[in-house]
Amino acid sequence: MAPASSIISKLKVQLKLSIARLRMVQQKDEAVSKQQRRAMAQLLEAGKVESAKIRVENIIRSDITTELHEILELYCELLLARTGLMEGPTCDPGLEEAVKSLIYAAPRTDVKELQTVRMLLMEKYGKEFALAAMENSDEKVAEKVLKKLTVTPPAQELVNGYLEEIARTYGVDWPKRPQADLGEPPEFDDDDDENPSGGQKVLAEPLQAGGAAREAEEREELSKATPPRNFGPSSPLRVNPPSPSTDNLHPRVKGTLDLKPTRKAPTSNPKPGIQSKGPVGGTIPDVDELAKRFAALKK
Repeated sequence: MAPASSIISKLKVQLKLSIARLRMVQQKDEAVSKQQRRAMAQLLEAGKVESAKIRVENIIRSDITTELHEILELYCELLLARTGLMEGPTCDPGLEEAVKSLIYAAPRTDVKELQTVRMLLMEKYGKEFALAAMENSDEKVAEKVLKKLTVTPPAQELVNGYLEEIARTYGVDWPKRPQADLGEPPEFDDDDDENPSGGQKVLAEPLQAGGAAREAEEREELSKATPPRNFGPSSPLRVNPPSPSTDNLHPRVKGTLDLKPTRKAPTSNPKPGIQSKGPVGGTIPDVDELAKRFAALKK
């Protein structure tokens, strides 16, 4: 038996190859499915409904296989992300469903890389573990995998649903909808032989009056309405938010509406009870008065 580290390293490589191969197969199947759907639409348009019902089963089977490949791809990604849990001799309970589902489903697919992954997993966990997975004796294989691998004819409701969806996508009128029976049109009696268009003149006046009143109401409502906040040209400057990180899971760019106003500097208010003293006498003295005061101080 090869060392566990060697098996894990080989398993990583094969899981990556399996993921790439499964994605490629899915893209190929989707392209083929589009061509088949277009052919089904042509059959429905030509009226060959029975032939379309038989051939649409191939499309249904192809879609089921594509869904199975998607599930197996997710299991491969799970094992690739948790290869550290596969170092032990026994299978981790969190990986048991993925491992046994791959062992069970790999022989039923055409992906060779999955066959290699299956052989490495069987070599890693032993013969008994592999037999339990292949027979699903402990029912650890995923139920959705078992359902996708079950080969049963599709239900008639599913077939009709596929055909209706194909017809709607490609603009085909199927199933044919009977036209509603509207009955015979009502008879029109024109008693006014001299002026056959007189009835139109009678109806024109109230219609015009009602239209003018409605137009006046609409103008009044528009005059009262307030324009939206985002009305007008938008700013040419656009800033993309940074990518999320562990520190900031929801980064956000602040705009002008998000910025808080800065605090104003406190103004120097005079203390209560203290008033600023103005000039002596309430007025500014002139030069002569100042000269007289200096002379009085010298005495």
